[in-house]
Amino acid sequence: MMQWVRFETDGREQFGLIDGDQIVVHEGDLFDDPQPTDMRYPLNAARLLPPCRPSKIIALWNNFHQLAAKLEVAEPAEPLYLLKAVSSIAAPGADISRPASYSGRVVYEGELGIVIGRQISDVAEKEAASAIFGYTCVNDVTAGDIISRDKTFAQWARAKSFDGFCPFGPVIATGLDTDGLRVRTELNGAERQDYPLDDMIFPPARLVSLLSQDMTLLPGDLICCGTSLGVGSMKEPVNTVSVTIEGIGTLTNRFIQ
Repeated sequence: MMQWVRFETDGREQFGLIDGDQIVVHEGDLFDDPQPTDMRYPLNAARLLPPCRPSKIIALWNNFHQLAAKLEVAEPAEPLYLLKAVSSIAAPGADISRPASYSGRVVYEGELGIVIGRQISDVAEKEAASAIFGYTCVNDVTAGDIISRDKTFAQWARAKSFDGFCPFGPVIATGLDTDGLRVRTELNGAERQDYPLDDMIFPPARLVSLLSQDMTLLPGDLICCGTSLGVGSMKEPVNTVSVTIEGIGTLTNRFIQ
């Protein structure tokens, strides 16, 4: 397994592989045989950036058996999803501010993120699996009261697309087997989510295959796999949310009211 990061030092943006407490700088294209250089930086001296630049962010709804059972809704026969604005992306460690135009509930959602490694369209599961570059942690922040505020139109994209509402990282883990892994989310130091990825209705390869039948997926595209039990509101003036997945690490951000 390898962990890729994008980072900034001395005003220069670079990417590389984590090696212990250092980053081995690479050059070229992250998704097309990047090559190592002789340059290394201390990991603790680098400002981490979002680990890739998606052309689109696809976010799943109702993709876990346990959550569907709790909500007493039918499990979907096909993926239910929306698109989040790429301008909602935030870096690991970034502060997220409450939107000036919204005063309602803001919700954390700890999730697994899939990063696509090559262009695919209308592919079977086997090819979809090989097109997954790696995995990351996502906090799919949501303005919960907006979704059903207008009874004629569910405003999913608006509720999830405010600036800063899609932090992800801190790395993209390649060669990671998600079987048996769990998503753990802490809010201000208290555990709020601890759910198994094996509970997904549409696991990664099947999900990527089905989405590729709807749209072309490009290198760097981010698929947020949906969340499960334990979602809640952030109520304190300053709220620290940490999303942890073994092999990927911990994504931590603050939401400031």
